[in-house]
Amino acid sequence: MKFSNVDLSDFDLKKRNSDKKNPKNSKKIPVVLGTAFLIAAILTAIFFLWSASFFKTQNVKPLSEEQNSSLNAFLDQTYSLKRSESLKPLPYPIVAADLEVDSGAAILVDAKNGCILFEKNADEVIPPASITKLFVMYIVFKEIENGNLSLDELVAPPENSWAINMPSDASLMFLGQGQIVTVRELLTGLAVASGNDAALALAYKISGSTKDFVARMNYEAKILGLTHTHFEEPSGYSERNVTTARELAEFCRIYINRYPESLRDYHSAKEILYPLGKNLPSWQKAKGDSTAIYQRNTNPLLGKMEGCDGLKTGFIYESGYNLALTAKRNGVRFLSVTMRGPGTGSKQGNFYRVKDGTTLMEWAFSSFADYIPENKIQKNYPVAVPGAKTKFVNLVPAWTNAVTVPHISSQTAAEDAENVTAEIQLPKCIYGGTKLGAVYGQIQYKLGNTVLETVPLVADRTAQKAGLWGQFWGKLVCLRIR
Repeated sequence: MKFSNVDLSDFDLKKRNSDKKNPKNSKKIPVVLGTAFLIAAILTAIFFLWSASFFKTQNVKPLSEEQNSSLNAFLDQTYSLKRSESLKPLPYPIVAADLEVDSGAAILVDAKNGCILFEKNADEVIPPASITKLFVMYIVFKEIENGNLSLDELVAPPENSWAINMPSDASLMFLGQGQIVTVRELLTGLAVASGNDAALALAYKISGSTKDFVARMNYEAKILGLTHTHFEEPSGYSERNVTTARELAEFCRIYINRYPESLRDYHSAKEILYPLGKNLPSWQKAKGDSTAIYQRNTNPLLGKMEGCDGLKTGFIYESGYNLALTAKRNGVRFLSVTMRGPGTGSKQGNFYRVKDGTTLMEWAFSSFADYIPENKIQKNYPVAVPGAKTKFVNLVPAWTNAVTVPHISSQTAAEDAENVTAEIQLPKCIYGGTKLGAVYGQIQYKLGNTVLETVPLVADRTAQKAGLWGQFWGKLVCLRIR
């Protein structure tokens, strides 16, 4: 096809003539373009204004009570060991300590988080002896908490709890016929004098009989998950009461964490004077306080070890010399249990209790300290969720236990704990929805380059995916945020 004979000037002339005939055509193009530009500008402005709301993470809605319950139930199930009151290993490896402990069985734990620092034959089944009385005190505090009992409630000691009816070698607070004693005084009798008579009096007060109270003790042990712990009577006199150092330490940690007032008001008391004139029956009132018997706390480290404020001794021939011991210094608390302690006679038995308890506690305080995340980090971290029906979710730590910090580089373990850093790893946004409990970030607790523990950050709620149009705009928002 040839175009050599076509005169292009004629074509241009025709076009100009056409435009002159239809002047509106030449004006439509810039109007259309201008309108399109204006619409685009408005849509862009609307998008930027709308998407800016995704940066206002402070607007995240708080969880409802039902949502909060669902979150905690999920976390308790998924991270059961970390979130439970069970004892657990340290979250980082350490070389096992070579400590000279004479007791046949022993365990040492961080009372804040239950991390095990040292153990020796911790699963051997041994009678707890008078440490059994801690279970009695636990039940008493539980009854008070539930409103079934009060500290100042009066108790009339039953006949089988009178001192004259107890075995000759039993530990006693010296209850007697016709005496009137309060629950508070009986607790002191348990904690300080290790009174078998006080244990029986409280058993009758709470359950009406020793048999029913022992059933209650075994029930409480079962719901706490103490599978090797069993009781035949409440005072610890029987060798058929059994437990292990591990389970006893786990229970003691639960007990002092739930009822810390027990340490302040009872286990740290250095002495007991009983019966006073107010406790005597009417026919002995004239004697006043003259019949009171003075007894010192059976814990040989109370008042001698810095920070020691409990917990309980125990001895029968079948168990040897047992000691549940706790001490607190500079906000850090450790707990040890030693069982089958050697010794002939209480003097020698206490010598080894003191020796082993001191060895374990002094090593613990010189080797470890606690870093408390709740004092250092946020409770939750809000994150935008573009492309979902919910704008924001919170990412929360799967657990917030104290971190046991080893003494690595500083002058003291406490200084090492001060030098711990928390590295927070968060997404800038989460596109297209979230699932309750799903992991979207993490917190690493580090001492220098050493990672002490890594805690997942999980979504505190489910955010359903939006429709296609919402997903489209959500994708654009995510691109902007990132």
